[in-house]
Formats: sequence, structure tokens, C-alpha cells
Amino acid sequence: MPLSPDARAWLHFRHLPGVGPRLLSRVMDRFPSSGEALAADPESLRAIGLPEPALAARKANRGSPREDTDCHWLQQDHHHLLARNQPGYPELLVQIPDAPPLLYVEGHPAALDRGPLIAVVGTRRPTRSGQENARSFARDLAASGFTVVSGLARGIDGAAHRGALEANGTTVAVQGCGPDRIYPAEHSSLAQEIAGSGALVSEFPTGVPPQGPNFPQRNRIISGLSLGVLVVEAGPRSGALTTARWAGRQGREVWAIPGPIQSPLSRGPHRLIREGAKLVETLVDIAEELPQSGPSQLGLASSPRETEPPDAGLTSDQQAVLQAVELQATAPEQVAARSGLTPHRVSGILLELEIRGLVASEPGGFFTRLAEACSPEGGSRRS
Repeated sequence: MPLSPDARAWLHFRHLPGVGPRLLSRVMDRFPSSGEALAADPESLRAIGLPEPALAARKANRGSPREDTDCHWLQQDHHHLLARNQPGYPELLVQIPDAPPLLYVEGHPAALDRGPLIAVVGTRRPTRSGQENARSFARDLAASGFTVVSGLARGIDGAAHRGALEANGTTVAVQGCGPDRIYPAEHSSLAQEIAGSGALVSEFPTGVPPQGPNFPQRNRIISGLSLGVLVVEAGPRSGALTTARWAGRQGREVWAIPGPIQSPLSRGPHRLIREGAKLVETLVDIAEELPQSGPSQLGLASSPRETEPPDAGLTSDQQAVLQAVELQATAPEQVAARSGLTPHRVSGILLELEIRGLVASEPGGFFTRLAEACSPEGGSRRS
């Protein structure tokens, strides 16, 4: 699609020598429109920090190859550029102190302001239970009218995006690379699905690779777009905790799903809970923190719905085996010792429980109890 003169002007400033996002933000703060910035005299631009090479390129009206590459990308269908001081920029994001001056968007820019946005983030190497929690919560959020925001990474992020899509909902992926790249490459088809009904977002120009420092910077946009951040599973050094920290600084809500105390992936959520994040077991726990979209407005009960427990109809032996399987990897030998059944009998029952979706096999011959399976106390809950 044709590139507007306004977008072209801001791209020109962004790619002047020595001009980065912070300096471009200063230009936008000083000059409300790109036309005023283009007409500004050199002294005015020099006063806000434009370096001499940038002023010389501006005077000569010289572009750059990267500017041309951005323009080529933006001329393609469903590719957009949102400027911080122009209509269409996300309302919540503009409120954060270091809002990116430009956003490259593939898909539907309106998705960045469509309904309440909630971020779902976590480790790139989750357990089966963690993946299911992320997918299930994202599915329920999307079905209840929320837009799910995440980072397109492996693990929890991918599960969250897929859960939202399964509910025919809207999801937004914020990338740590240029808009012309998909990282990881294995999520290319997922990215296409996201852009079909939601949006792929980046603050980085075309050609920028997925380098390590980009991701903490990317995380402030995930939280900045959202009313709050839900952390599913995260180790003590997980980038998901960076997103939660950004959320706290930006005045957003932080929620965390607890897990088994023996699991390293529970340490991140448990630390956040100790620091004041709300412990989450059901979607109601999230909705209660959002007065504008409380449980009744979302069609949710004020307390968890009573449904038939997933372990209904199990034999006593099946119940014993299920209760002996933990939410982290459990060896069949441990299950046999705890249940009092023979290893042969345990092996057959584990297969039956896996077919029913109550346990999952893991590498090395281990098993984990899935999130919707009953707890050792006999209740049905998310873990």
C-alpha cells in the first residue's frame, strides 16, 4: 500500500546518521508533526541533539539504504507504521515513559487497542503442565474478550498465542527483531495466523537480527501494551521476570501461577507472589483485578464453576496411580512404590491415563500429571 508522507518523513528522521529511538522521540516531542520537523531550521534541530552528520544528511535530503528497505517493507499489504504522536498509536503504550517512537505492524493495528489486552509470558522450556496452563488461560482470556499479548518465543509464549487462536480470539506478538524476520523461524506459520486476525509488532527497523539485548527491550512493549502480565512458569533468570518488572514500573498488574515447590520453573512465579503479585488459579483471579471487566461482565461466575472432575469414573487403582504422579517428571518406579501396585500394572494404567488426557509422557520414560487432572487432595484445579 502507498506510504503516507507522514510515515516517510518519520522514517527519514529515524535513519539519519546518529539518530536512534530516543533522539527521534525528542524530535517528536519538540515538533508535533513530521511536517514541522522537516521544516525546522538547523539550529532548532541542533538544540535538541541532532548530530552534525544528521544535519548534513538532512540538508542534502539524503536517504539511506535502510530507509529504502523500510519503505519497501511498508509498501506491502497489511504492513503499517505507527508514530507515537499520531492517531492509531496504542493508548496504553503511549503512557509509558520510554514508549517507542515508531512501531512496525504486520496485520491489524486496531488489534493493539482491541478490548483489554493481557500478556501471558513464561519460560522457553516449560513442562507439559505449564504449556497446558498457558494455552488454557489464553484460550479462556480470548473467549472472554481479552486480547492476548506475548513474545512469539518457544514454550509458554507460543502456547499462549495458540490458545488465543483456538478460541478464535485476537493475539498480538511483539518481536525482538526487525519486522521482516520471524524468530524463531519454526513459528513462521504461527506468525502468519497471528497476523491474520491480530498483529505482529516490532520497534526495530527491517534487517535487525534477533540479538540478546533486544529482548529485554522488547519486553517493556509486551507489558506496556497490556493491563497486566500473567507469568506461567519461569526460572529465576527468565526473561518473563523482566516483563513482570517492567509491568510493575509501568503501573500494570502482575499475576503469577504457582507450581510445585521442587520445580525450578516455580521459583520465578513464587518470587513474584512474595513480592506482591496476585496468585492465580482461575480466570476469575485475573478478572477481579480489573474493575472495568470484572467477572460478571465477562460472563464468569464469582467463584470457579463446578464441573465434572476430570478423574470422574476412574477405578480405585487408576485413582491411586494418578495421585502418585506429580506435576513434575515422575518415574514409573516411584508411582509403583507410592501406589502399592506392581510395575506391570502401573505401566498399563499410565497408558490408560495418558489416553484420557490426565497424564503426559516425558522424555526418559517419566510422566507428569496434567494441569486439569485431580490434585492429591481429590479436587480438580489448575496448577
